[in-house]
Amino acid sequence: MPVFQLSDKLIFPPPELSEEDGLLAVGGDLSEKRLLLAYSMGIFPWYSDGYPILWWSPDPRLVLMPDELQISRSLRQVIKKGIYKVTIDTAFEAVIRNCAGLRRNGDDGTWLTEEMIEAYIRLHNAGYAHSIESWHEGELAGGLYGIALGGAFFGESMFAKKSNASKVAFVRLVQQLTEWGFQVIDCQVTTPHLMSLGGREIPRAEFMTILKQALRIPMNNSKWGVGGRLD
Repeated sequence: MPVFQLSDKLIFPPPELSEEDGLLAVGGDLSEKRLLLAYSMGIFPWYSDGYPILWWSPDPRLVLMPDELQISRSLRQVIKKGIYKVTIDTAFEAVIRNCAGLRRNGDDGTWLTEEMIEAYIRLHNAGYAHSIESWHEGELAGGLYGIALGGAFFGESMFAKKSNASKVAFVRLVQQLTEWGFQVIDCQVTTPHLMSLGGREIPRAEFMTILKQALRIPMNNSKWGVGGRLD
């Protein structure tokens, strides 16, 4: 399949036309409307500095169903001890900039460019992007961020400065999403870390069916609150 060149027109090709590695299209922009359209179609941006914007829709897709969360015995002990305080949307920019220091799948340099950071901060200010933070003795120890649309949460990235800090944040997020009736967490790229927490690969066609159902759930951004605690 060819890789599609996007124009200024707000449109994406069907995800099933992506390349074998998941690459679907190149170009376009990171405007709020384009990003929200992309996520609603099972597409996400992923590229590095010096490259044009690349849009992906991999097959298979890594997902985590909220009721399939797996918590190891050791992680349960960490949570029980209350080592970390977990909050939501109290330090979005700090979380995403810490995530920007990571490499995805061994790529050289960061995949979170300044352009992407600024775009997701705009989505956060608009009520679509959210961060979950783990704190230890008043210091940010780990966290993650993602996009919430309807009953779907699209996890983007996580980081940890201390052992299990990001896992504790993720577990608390999944528990909260379960209470709110979310149907799926899109984990995008397969990693042992996410598989250990209950993530599994499913065919893209199955993911799209689940996503369409999840997006029918009315959004209620007031659930997230502003700077709320999740512990």
